[in-house]
Amino acid sequence: MSRPSSRSTLYRLIEAGQLAHKALLLPLMERGLEPGDDAILFELGRSGTTEAALAAELGLGEDALAARLSRLLDRGLVTRQAVGPELAPGVALTERGVRIRNGLADHWAQLEDALMGELKPKQRKKLAERLKRFVDLLRL
Repeated sequence: MSRPSSRSTLYRLIEAGQLAHKALLLPLMERGLEPGDDAILFELGRSGTTEAALAAELGLGEDALAARLSRLLDRGLVTRQAVGPELAPGVALTERGVRIRNGLADHWAQLEDALMGELKPKQRKKLAERLKRFVDLLRL
């Protein structure tokens, strides 16, 4: 069996993943946020929701979510308010939270464009399908 090469596609994929992960963490750290806070901001960017629904959507325990929400409430990024047609107690983004969420989304889009920008739509779709298939194989 040959030794893994730094020229192999898998090596480059791992390297790109690690660097992309660092690049996505940078704007979080600059804003005093922690990894995973962006997932909450993105989810709440769609609309306000109850804490139970948010925890289920993110796959977090209610205690873990409560700690994160407490931090985001203290930073003025989320607020407690009635949500949905039943006006259930929930959480939503503040104006500041929306601005930060949009900045994080723009940064994500720039990285995505750096990865896919030179590809034609059909090539983008094929790459996305192949990466999904690879991830699914690794999960088995």
